[in-house]
Amino acid sequence: MSLTLVGISHHVAPVEVRERVALEPDDAAAVARRLGDAVCLSTCNRTELYLAGDSDEEALATLEEIAGSSLHSVAYRLHGEAAAAHLFRVSAGLDSLVPGESEILGQVKAAYEAASPGPLLDKVFRQALQVGKRVRTETAIGESPASVPSAAAALAQQVFGDLAGRRVLLVGAGRMGELAASNLATRGATIAYVANRSLEAAERVAATFGATPIGLDAMASRLGDVDVVLSSTGAPDHVIDAQDIPTKRRNPLFLIDIAVPRDVDPSVQELDGCFLYDIDDLEAVVAETLTSRRREAEQAERLVAEEAARFGAWQLSLDAVPVITALREHAEGLRAEELERLGALDPAQRELVERATGQLLNKLLHLPTIRLKDAAGEPEGALLADSVRRLFGLGEKR
Repeated sequence: MSLTLVGISHHVAPVEVRERVALEPDDAAAVARRLGDAVCLSTCNRTELYLAGDSDEEALATLEEIAGSSLHSVAYRLHGEAAAAHLFRVSAGLDSLVPGESEILGQVKAAYEAASPGPLLDKVFRQALQVGKRVRTETAIGESPASVPSAAAALAQQVFGDLAGRRVLLVGAGRMGELAASNLATRGATIAYVANRSLEAAERVAATFGATPIGLDAMASRLGDVDVVLSSTGAPDHVIDAQDIPTKRRNPLFLIDIAVPRDVDPSVQELDGCFLYDIDDLEAVVAETLTSRRREAEQAERLVAEEAARFGAWQLSLDAVPVITALREHAEGLRAEELERLGALDPAQRELVERATGQLLNKLLHLPTIRLKDAAGEPEGALLADSVRRLFGLGEKR
């Protein structure tokens, strides 16, 4: 049985496509259960389905059903070692919008734990989590880690030059919002308001920054009093529309929407004095971090390739185990038939014959067993296993 992956990500699909298949954790787990032996990983930058099996048609059809449109032009399909290598890169943060970001490892773990994987998926996801930890332990790619929130804060600083005295409205009080607020505050901005559907959550984050907590229904009335809006809710629809933006404002309004699905109606970009950036716009900021991380990323890529080869060897070895077992059972069956033909023997004679034939059988099978095991981790291992099956008629009726 092979590992199969079908998905879309920021590498191949713009945010307007990704947001159509973005799933909440409970919904992602439900999709995995629907597909059977599967894991669904859905983040702001990707939605991927991992399955135990060779067919990818059902997985692609499921994604297209969620999206409500064809995804053939943007979906990628990977199998076997290539699928495992991709998952390992994802877990290591090498496939992220911001290479080395740490949030993805927890997201991979959560997706795995929310599913009910069989032996193959259990093996590859456990190894993926180990790879992610190993990369962060053995390389410096995670030191002073960049993330989507920190990249958003860097973009705000690029626009204003200096964030000192700039007032920020934070929309969304989840982890991403809190990280973004921390990055903006570190760069000198003032977190003026924290808006959230749950006022209790808004109060918790606002207390950290000395901000005023407000509900989403009061958010529009504060838009004329801030310089920066950073939005990162989990809402399925827009929470800021063009009509929410006041025509009279203290300064131009800079909006950073790092939510998927998007929080801010794209038409806001057309308003005078409004500058809207979504998660895809952060790629330019991320590019600046790549140079300093390239050497560490190269080392991390080598670790991922090493682990992917180990997985590939393990998967190939699965062909050898049943063949070795079947070969021995076949030989033991023939030996038992011949012993039966000898008829009645006294105990001493039977013990002598059984010991002699058993030793002969073990000597005959020793080298084929060793060769099958040695070749199991190599590409020719499957061919050798198949040859043994055919030569000895293993599995055929006699």
